[in-house]
Amino acid sequence: MKNFFGILRYVKGYWRYAIWNIVFNVFSVVFSFFSIALLFPFLNVLFSNNSTEVATLLAAGEPRFVISKDSITAYIKYLIAHNGQEHGKLYVLIAICLFVVVAIFFKNLFRYLAMYFISPIRNGVVRDIRNKVFNKTLDLPLSYYSEEKKGDIISRMTTDVQEIEWSVMKSLEMIFREPLNILVFVIMMFVISTKLTLIAFVLLPLTVLLIVSIGKSLKKSSTKRQEKMGVLLSIMDETLGGLRIIKGFNAEKKVADRFKDENQEYRNISTKISRKEDLASPLSEFLGVSVLIAILYFGGTMVIQNKTMDGELLILYLVMFAQLLTPAKSFTAAYYSVQKGLASAERIDKLLQAEVTIKDISNPKSITKFEKEIEYKNVSFAYREGETGWVLNEINLKIAKGKTIALVGQSGSGKTTLADMLPRFYDTTQGEILIDGVAIKDVKIKDVRALMGIVTQESILFNDTVFNNIAFGIDNVTEAQVIEAAKIANAHEFISKMPQGYQTNIGDRGSKMSGGQRQRMSIARAVLKNPPILILDEATSALDTESERLVQDALSNLMKNRTSVVIAHRLSTIQHADEIIVMQKGLIIERGTHTELLSKNGSYSKLHEMQSFV
Repeated sequence: MKNFFGILRYVKGYWRYAIWNIVFNVFSVVFSFFSIALLFPFLNVLFSNNSTEVATLLAAGEPRFVISKDSITAYIKYLIAHNGQEHGKLYVLIAICLFVVVAIFFKNLFRYLAMYFISPIRNGVVRDIRNKVFNKTLDLPLSYYSEEKKGDIISRMTTDVQEIEWSVMKSLEMIFREPLNILVFVIMMFVISTKLTLIAFVLLPLTVLLIVSIGKSLKKSSTKRQEKMGVLLSIMDETLGGLRIIKGFNAEKKVADRFKDENQEYRNISTKISRKEDLASPLSEFLGVSVLIAILYFGGTMVIQNKTMDGELLILYLVMFAQLLTPAKSFTAAYYSVQKGLASAERIDKLLQAEVTIKDISNPKSITKFEKEIEYKNVSFAYREGETGWVLNEINLKIAKGKTIALVGQSGSGKTTLADMLPRFYDTTQGEILIDGVAIKDVKIKDVRALMGIVTQESILFNDTVFNNIAFGIDNVTEAQVIEAAKIANAHEFISKMPQGYQTNIGDRGSKMSGGQRQRMSIARAVLKNPPILILDEATSALDTESERLVQDALSNLMKNRTSVVIAHRLSTIQHADEIIVMQKGLIIERGTHTELLSKNGSYSKLHEMQSFV
């Protein structure tokens, strides 16, 4: 139950509600007990026809009231005898019935009030967990997502959190209330008959062991089910993102069959879980009734043979034990439900406990401007520690302010990784990167990234308006500023023709626009940020000739008076760069201007000839 108590730590912000819940639960249990305890005088009125006993009770006078079973029993009998003689048995019976109705009314009133105050705890805790999981996904480095399936992460953020809501949080009330309920009735059972209660306690542990063993099995099955849901979500995500290819290659049946097989496995696991869950209530009821029959036998012998117990007390004891079965069943169901939810809690905890490797040091420096140069100093990088192959190996590079540096080379040569290390999407394994002589690891991450604008090959846009996409991440932006940025990015013309202009929703990932339009939107976003450093990653490689020209013009406007790191496959787009860095297998193999590299007749020259031939 360690993870369950780990979840309960979120309750600490809701102690005000928790205290009221506990208070009203106590009152509910008290009135529940009184509604049952009044059964004894009720039975006494119905079954007591011994006039001699009544006369003896009245002659002895009112007994002194103390807290003990015999004293309470004697006092109740005296009250019944006294009121029965003065007003008649019918009057006493009516009074007892009214007391029972009042007790049940207050029991249910306080029960509702307890539930009323547990509701904001249950829903608030789930909200807090969901927020924490989402914030964690934002904090984790990009390297974490290269190792995990996106569908599995989405599954943890959605179905696992929902499982906690349904399985754990909805069981909170039972877990807080039922032990109190059980405790009160067990105490009263001891008061009525210690012997019978000890017999019950000998038999009950056998049922508990059986229930716990089934609960552990349920938790394992639940873990498998949540993992399988992650696979299903991954298939859904891949399918929606690759519909063009799936349809183009007539692969609908293959994809559908794969999903069908995984979905069938999910169904089989879910069926097993449902059957185990459904076993909880009938199993606990059967075992409870079996114990009740044993108590009925031993109690019956105490009444009939030994004469050590009154019949009314035995009936009251049996009713209390039966009442004990209800919270016991609820607690069993809650335990099964919690075991199922804890499987999800462990998966969420694994995400929450994942190490954030890229974070600020304890006292980071603050920078607000870029003045001199960027330096890569003996930089080496591997995605995982202990790898024999380096993605980058002993990179030394200086980028002066205002200069444009181009990175070229084959796919997998390390160009994008080299650029991604500048905004600390990845950290160096060896060596360091400096801005104006200060290592970026010693600077606030937000300050480092505030100096940079990024335009990638795939335009990352959001299902929102044009205005909000361009102004993304920037506060207090006016429409005039957004329009000016769009004009610089050659985007104003097509935006102004949209149905609602800058307030037009662009659809999922900008699906309502062409590739060139999406890219110019991304450039407008970078223009509005007005960063001193630009990172352009294959910004024109996926465009047609006309769109490339418009985007290239927009990039030229963007790069004016800025320090730029440009990753390019098309060498025609970087011929005017101040320095071109040629990379191969994580190494810099050539460097210089376009003219200098052509004259060397090396790798760059061969790349240029191949593209010129094409």
